[in-house]
Amino acid sequence: MKIPPREAARFCARPDPAFVAVLIHGADGMRVAQRRQALAAAWLGDDSEADLRLTRLDGADLRRDPAALDEAVRARGFFAGQRVVVVTEAPDTLAPALKAVLDDWQDGDARVVLTAGALRPTSALRKLAEGHRACGALAVYDDPPDRDEIARMLAKAGLRDVTPEAMADLTALAQVLEPGDFAQTLEKLSLYRLDATGPATPADVAAVAPLSWEAGIDATLAAVAEGRVSDLPGLMSRLSAQGVNAVALCIAATRHFRTLPGQRASLPRSATSAPGRRWRNRRATGRCRSLKRRWRRWSRPTLPCARPGARPNGR
Repeated sequence: MKIPPREAARFCARPDPAFVAVLIHGADGMRVAQRRQALAAAWLGDDSEADLRLTRLDGADLRRDPAALDEAVRARGFFAGQRVVVVTEAPDTLAPALKAVLDDWQDGDARVVLTAGALRPTSALRKLAEGHRACGALAVYDDPPDRDEIARMLAKAGLRDVTPEAMADLTALAQVLEPGDFAQTLEKLSLYRLDATGPATPADVAAVAPLSWEAGIDATLAAVAEGRVSDLPGLMSRLSAQGVNAVALCIAATRHFRTLPGQRASLPRSATSAPGRRWRNRRATGRCRSLKRRWRRWSRPTLPCARPGARPNGR
């Protein structure tokens, strides 16, 4: 039976007891994993023995031995409560074994959560999940969370008092951040507001919102070009926390120093003239000041050294 995507968050929080198994499929592995975790947690409960009633199976193993699914569902555990079997990367060849489990399921058997990548409508596993009355099929798309889902995520993180302006900022953040990054941002906001009073404000959101990769890299390269060595440890730590790798940083550095002469040429003539003219005017922009500081440090004899594989004077 199909589960509408707009009902996904509500269903995973309070699943229909008529469903024995649920297939969650989609191209975004992180969003699929979030739905899987929420659904499994709803079935298991939040008691201390929940993890002991959870069985994980890999799709590659079930491809060789599909009967292992039936054995895991029928097994009896030492702890009372609902058991759950989670199957990751479920193969299409698992459809016959899943149908047997659905048809013979009895009280006391484990419920099943299956995850898979993007499945075509002709997929045997998807057709079974959408057509069987005891199984649900949930397609996960790349849509960002809406305000209701963000409110539920905030409540889960311990934040229930948020100003409308802060909620608008969080909704905008959800449009550009990956699901995992957005969830981490909400956790950081909860910790940031741990001892605070009153509702969360846009200033609180801005304090914990991650910098974009491009802005973080640009700030780091500006510090390098201007010789602000003391700023580099903090900037590099933020880039590392955001997952920016060394290759991306090297590519951006090469592009920055290659375009530095062109950036100088784009400045007004007064900005590149000798000291004492309009450059000292208080109305000069901060960008012009920054570019001139970079050009003073990286003159033509030294600029080629900043490009990988190049040497001064072309040697």
